[in-house]
Amino acid sequence: MLNSVHEVHNYSRQARSLGKKIGLVPTMGYLHEGHLSLVREVKKHCDLVVVSIFVNPTQFSPNEDLDSYPRDLDRDIKLLEKEGVNAVFYPQPEEIYPGNYSTFVDVEELNKRFEGSTRPTHFRGVTTVVSILFNAVSPNVAVFGQKDAQQAAIIKKMVKDLKFDIDIIIAPIIREDSGLAMSSRNIYLSEEERSDATILFRALRHAKFLIDQGERNTAEIKKHMMDMINAVNSASLDYVAVVESELFLEVDELVEGSEYFILVACRFGKARLIDNFLIAL
Repeated sequence: MLNSVHEVHNYSRQARSLGKKIGLVPTMGYLHEGHLSLVREVKKHCDLVVVSIFVNPTQFSPNEDLDSYPRDLDRDIKLLEKEGVNAVFYPQPEEIYPGNYSTFVDVEELNKRFEGSTRPTHFRGVTTVVSILFNAVSPNVAVFGQKDAQQAAIIKKMVKDLKFDIDIIIAPIIREDSGLAMSSRNIYLSEEERSDATILFRALRHAKFLIDQGERNTAEIKKHMMDMINAVNSASLDYVAVVESELFLEVDELVEGSEYFILVACRFGKARLIDNFLIAL
């Protein structure tokens, strides 16, 4: 396990001197099958895998669950050992953000929509810590999950704009048997809420059905989804949106030859869940 930036710099420098290709999977720990699928994906593209485990304080708003965010380092390490991960970078907050820290990375405009409007400082925290991890680990490849689709788009834009020499791979969503997207925050759900939360997948699947049947009016698609979700008593819907896949601008009509995300965010009890489908016409 590597705990300091100095240690991970030395690790990466030595690996690169031997001609090894490094892959990075950034996580906040409390790993599940979704995270492990990212590890398996990055292994296809590199010689050595580094997984970072860091609950990043700068991406949490004051009223969010930083202190209660689930953590289980021993369990995480055992899971990563089974996957053949070569190194785990596990820094403390003061290692990443020393007392005089004052530099942040912000992808403007894209960071203000949807998740950014609900959580105004969230994406600045994400892009800042991912930049730090990129500079610390010096990976050739990094893998992120499609479940956080807007985050993935923002990271891709940051990498392009800041000229990071890193290949970004977006891996598909891993779901429970019920269709619920795997998330560390699913632990907050009661048994009833976990059952209710499957409405998100069912609403997304219905939207895809409508599109497959020829529906191109996004207002109609969203209406069907919102009606389904709002019919569930424990659901408190935040938003449903249909956006183009790069800049996350909302669209009124779907056009052949384009890619879109159908996005949904909803609260069930203590858990705020997000999900999406990628639609290619």
